[in-house]
Order: sequence, then C-alpha cells, then structure tokens
Amino acid sequence: MAGQCSKTSYVWPKPLKTFEEVESELAHDIKVKIAGIDLTGILRGKVISKEKFLSCVKHGSLGFCSVVFGWDLHDVPYQPSSKYASNDNGFADLQAKIDLSTFRRIPWESDLPFFLVDFYLTEDEPLAVCPRNLLKSQLKHLANLGLEPQCGVEFEWFNFKETPQSLAEKDGKPTSLTPGMFGYSVLRPSLNQNYFDDIFNECKKFGIDVEGLHTETGPGVFEAALSYKPAMRMADNAVLFKTSVKQIGLRHGVIASFMAKPFAHLPGCSGHMHFSLKDIASGSNAFAGDSNGISAIVEQFIAGVVVAFPSIMPILAPTINSYKRLVENYWAPVKVSWGIENRLAAIRVIAPPTCAPASTRIEVRVPGADINPCLVMSAILAAGYYGISQRLANPLNALQTGESLAEYPGENLPKSLKAATELMAAKDSLARCILGDEFVDHYALACRNEVAKWENAVTDWELKRYMELV
Repeated sequence: MAGQCSKTSYVWPKPLKTFEEVESELAHDIKVKIAGIDLTGILRGKVISKEKFLSCVKHGSLGFCSVVFGWDLHDVPYQPSSKYASNDNGFADLQAKIDLSTFRRIPWESDLPFFLVDFYLTEDEPLAVCPRNLLKSQLKHLANLGLEPQCGVEFEWFNFKETPQSLAEKDGKPTSLTPGMFGYSVLRPSLNQNYFDDIFNECKKFGIDVEGLHTETGPGVFEAALSYKPAMRMADNAVLFKTSVKQIGLRHGVIASFMAKPFAHLPGCSGHMHFSLKDIASGSNAFAGDSNGISAIVEQFIAGVVVAFPSIMPILAPTINSYKRLVENYWAPVKVSWGIENRLAAIRVIAPPTCAPASTRIEVRVPGADINPCLVMSAILAAGYYGISQRLANPLNALQTGESLAEYPGENLPKSLKAATELMAAKDSLARCILGDEFVDHYALACRNEVAKWENAVTDWELKRYMELV
C-alpha cells in the first residue's frame, strides 16, 4: 500500500558514500528514479534500471539531454535559443552526476529509490546555470567565512477538485477544494482529511519534515511550513515538497497549484524564506547579537540583500503572474524595505524578545509560491555574502510599526517581469557581480522568452473588453 515504508525505517535522506553501499542498499530493487532541477524549479527526471544506475555510479555520470536548460515549463524551446541547448549543438547531452547524499525512497511509489542529480558540461566542469550547482557555490563562499546557512520555507497554495483532464476541459477555470475564506480552520481539513493527512505523513516518510500545516485565507488554500534545515537540504526539500504535494493530490483527485496569484480578487500565494547563519567553529547562531538582539553580521547580511533586491527580482518573482501578487493591501512587499517584526516589510527581522537568541533570523517576504527555491536561496545568500564581505552599511532605516510604507524611502520593487529582467541584465547590475555573467545571461534569456510569449498572447480580458464594441 502506498505510504507504508516497508523496506526500511531510515530517516531520509540517507547519504551513501561508496559504490558498495549503493549496491547493498539497492540489492532488492529493479529500478531507480533520478531527477534534476531545471531553471523553473520543475523536476526533470526518468526511471532507469538498477543495472544502468549502478553503471552510472561506477563511471561517474550519465548523459542527460541538454534541452532541459533550453526550453520553458511547457517544453517549448527558447527564442532565441540557449547556447547550452540548440540546433547549433544538436541538443547534445549534459553530464548528470548522481548526488548519492540525496538518496531516499518515495513512499507513494512503492518505496522506489530516488536520487537527485547535478548537471555538468563535462566530467569536471559544473553547469553554471544548474540551480543546485549555483547554490553549492554560494555555500562555499560562506564556508570560507566560517559560516553555514540554515533555512526554512513556507508555502501557500490553492487546491482544486480537479484532474488534469477536467482542468483542461474547463479551460483553466477550476472548482476549489472547499468554499469560502477560512484561514486556520479546524473544520475545513475534515472535508478532505485523507488528503490533508497524507501531505503531512507521506512527506515525513519521504524525508520532508513539515513543521506545520493549516488552511490559509482563500477557498481551498493550504499553507505548510517546512522544518528548518541546512540550506542545501532545505532547498532540496522545498523543491521536492511542491512535486510531492502535486503527486499526492493527484491520488486524491486534487490539483495543487503554487501559482502566485490565481485570482485577482483573492490573496496570492507566498513562498516566504527564513535565513540564519551558523558559526561553524562554535555552532552558535551568528545572527544572534547583544542586548539589541541582532549582530553586526546580520546587519551586513540585510544590507547586502537590500541593495541587491532590484537586480535579483526575476528570481524572487519569476513569472508574469508573480507581479500580480506584489500589490498593496495584501501583506505583499512593494518596496525595498526591512523592519523588526514587521510583516509589511520586504525583510522581517525575527529577534529577541520575540524569540530566543538562538532562533534569531530574517524572513524574506518577497517570493511567491511559484519560485525555484534553489535559485532564491542562491540569490539571497549571495547578496548576504556580498554584504558581509564588503561590510556594507544599510542605506535604509528599519520600517517602524505604524509608519506609512508610502512615505518610506526605499525604492519601489519592479512591477513586471520585463522591468525586473532589464534591471538584472544591465551590464553593471549587482546580480552579475554576485551570481556571475554566465548565469545572469542565461536566466535573462529565459525571462525575456517568457515576456515575449505574454506580450504576444491574446487574453480573455481583451476578448471581453474589445470583441463586441470596437
């Protein structure tokens, strides 16, 4: 039965180090699932025979079509094409290296063994635009300062009483799982108790610790907080959580959508991220400070993020729809800002006396649920590292409780993917400094491709407004 972890009681992921350990662990399996994370945060993978998998482990990698970094989320190649995947290079294979430390079993797929992969151009050259590679590079920078990032993620998402077929037949106008605005309800989950419970329980068996799960304001909306983890583990868990919820939902006749703003008249779906830095030598929280509650390091980290915000916005808000969520009056930030225990700010500092010193952290409130968590963590940590390494002073004072955001001096965040992409792609952008030209050029290509599709689309709004009267 799905969900019964019959083969083992291990807590996932279970890092494997040697070929012998892998061979022993898979002794009774006949197939393995592998997947990599594309630019949008979608898992791209396949199921291969155990024999093929073991051969790949022994020889270091396997070929994986480069098109996964040359097309959009609907598998349409970028125009113009990416240098990594195009007619010019024949869509040649990338090298996919299996990360043995990510081993876990999928409980709703009969305990199928699962591994994540990282993408390489050659055996020795990591693909710069691979999300996991980008994050690993930022972790190395911080490790050189003796710091290890710890992170948490919160996702909100809509749930619809649909199947892929019924959703297609309804032309994208789905039926909500439950009616009404009912945040923190103890009644609504009982209407779909098996689905609600399976999210919590099956994710736990898959190595994704859900700290809290509840209904959020909106028809059929849930929110989950994932337990705090080291950054790489958290990034993997966050990506896998979204896919897991979608798979679990399908088994219950539910379509789960992490779209940022499905409906104009309802609140959008956030993907808030929490960050702190552990001092590797002492094990203490480097963000915890003196009697004022925060340290110089967290002040410099915040300063880096504040100055980087405009140029990393396409990562924090990666779709056309993302910017429909970033409007006033919905607790969604519209300005570069920070504040202590202030949910109207783009960065919320959580520090004593609100929490214990060891729990001091920042919450970045700009991202929606539609993000690629690997890329958001990479961008925020790169900006924070920049602030620490340059010992930046924050150009903004904290947004005070009751202070008018309209009068706050922080600049407005970009209001569209097009505007945000041009800021990122500018020759002197901070994004280029902290993330590298190779990544920024490719990511800007993907964003411009998305913008072009939007600008050429004829929408329902246009048809209703103009069809009869003009």
